[in-house]
Amino acid sequence: MRNFCIIVLVLLSNCLLAQSPVDSLVQLGIQFHDNGQYDKAIKLYQKALEIDPASPLTNYEIALTYMHTKDYANSIKHSDIVIEQKGQNLLQAYVTKGSCLDYLGKTDESIRLFEEGIRKFGDHHLLYYNLGFNYYRLKNYEKAQEIFTKAVKANPAHASSHLLLGFTMEDLDQKVQSLLCLHYFLLLEPNTERAKTAFNSLRKQFRGNVKVRKDNPDNININILMNGDQKDSEFGAAELMISMLEASKSLEENEGKTDDELFTGNSAYFFKMLGELNRKKNKGLWWDFYIPFFDKLAQSGNMDAYCHYISQSSDDTAMEWLQNNRSKTEQLEAWLKENPAHLQ
Repeated sequence: MRNFCIIVLVLLSNCLLAQSPVDSLVQLGIQFHDNGQYDKAIKLYQKALEIDPASPLTNYEIALTYMHTKDYANSIKHSDIVIEQKGQNLLQAYVTKGSCLDYLGKTDESIRLFEEGIRKFGDHHLLYYNLGFNYYRLKNYEKAQEIFTKAVKANPAHASSHLLLGFTMEDLDQKVQSLLCLHYFLLLEPNTERAKTAFNSLRKQFRGNVKVRKDNPDNININILMNGDQKDSEFGAAELMISMLEASKSLEENEGKTDDELFTGNSAYFFKMLGELNRKKNKGLWWDFYIPFFDKLAQSGNMDAYCHYISQSSDDTAMEWLQNNRSKTEQLEAWLKENPAHLQ
């Protein structure tokens, strides 16, 4: 045992000796950055640059930290050093510089830089996401949809791409597509401030066309007016069904059901209905990615656990339900591992 300990100590000593002073300073700086201590991180990066001014890692890390402190000019300066070298951390430098240009109001320059990055690196979700974000900020929602769709295809596990695509579709008044994106985002990120915003948007859109008179709760009005694009679109029937599902809460068969039970039942029906529509062999991200996944989920018997899981940020009882129904939670987790969403 003593010999084993000596060997471990020797190996650790060799690792420490092998790490250069620059690497040591940068790694410590990254720790300060991750803890939000940006000033301390910058001081360490500056010391590392005194030793090696051309270090791509140091220049990228200090650029990233400057961006977080809103010192966009210095962030761009150090990003340019990395970009000019055309070596390590190049893609990350493009993302950092492009973001800073946008923050400085130079959105057109930012767009050109991200487009250059896409030509250089190909389909990378971070470049697509940041480019889409630029178009979203410009309220060019059609272009934002095109770019966010590419981001999701490039990396379906990137939660932010689903979130912004969901908000984009909401702004385009495409409710069904927005709901699908927000559902998938919440599956990836169920318990954050962003999740709370996404869940509130999801519930608001599900209720959107249904109005209950305060003076007569039994009198429910359903607004089924849709613009021409919605009415004639592949999702026209689904748009109408959403309103009917929300209005069905007042039916006798739903008396006594909790909001959680109604949300679970309506979500399952929504997914299954879209699955039936998908029998027509429609094409595109909605039909090839989101709908097959959620249709299978609705058929799996895991909707109770799923709906509580995505409600964590906004429903105080959701976490308690998940803890009290651990077997159902584990069953959902097992199903998700066996049935990952993928483009068909």
